[in-house]
Amino acid sequence: MEPEKLRIFLKVAECGSFSKAAAELFISHSTVSRAVSSLEAELGTVLLERDNAVKGLTPAGEKLSQRARELLALTEEIVSEIRGMSKTNE
Repeated sequence: MEPEKLRIFLKVAECGSFSKAAAELFISHSTVSRAVSSLEAELGTVLLERDNAVKGLTPAGEKLSQRARELLALTEEIVSEIRGMSKTNE
């Protein structure tokens, strides 16, 4: 599971739209769609309730949204710690 795909998924969940998420992330609609579809395939479940528009998150989407935020925050914390260590070693 790639962090960038999680970020894209979270932006779609936040915006309620693939197009709005794409615009805010400065990427194409198709990139957003592929990222979400890839996550759904990887996890073997539907994450977003949608037809022509995003209607909301499925229960799996809700859980992923919560845990992805935690994971990405932890990732940022780790990166910051490691970068801080390398600056003290210079």
